[in-house]
Amino acid sequence: MHRLTIQYAVPDDPQAFDTRYAESHVPLVLPVPGLRAFSWSKVRPMGGEQSVYLVAQLDFDDREAMKAALASPEMTAAGLDADDLGVPRVMFSGEVTTLPAARD
Repeated sequence: MHRLTIQYAVPDDPQAFDTRYAESHVPLVLPVPGLRAFSWSKVRPMGGEQSVYLVAQLDFDDREAMKAALASPEMTAAGLDADDLGVPRVMFSGEVTTLPAARD
C-alpha cells in the first residue's frame, strides 16, 4: 500500500476550517480513482507549540495507482479546493509497512 499524507497548518478559524473541510473538501476527495481508504485526524500536540492542525491520509494499492490518482480530474478538483482552504499544507508519500501488534 502507498500512502499520500497531507499536513495542514493551524487555521485562523478552526471551526470554520472544520466545517469547510468536512462539508466541501471531503466529498471531493472520496471519488478520487484508486483511493482505497481516506482518513483524517486533528493533531493534539504532546508539548510545544502546535504547527500542524490536521493530517489527512489517502491510501492506494501502490505508487503507480497514487500517481494515476494525482493526475486525475478528481484529484485536481480536490487540490484546487484545498488551495481555497486558506492554510499552508505539506504533502508527502511513502510505502506503508504494517506489522502485527504483539499479543499477550
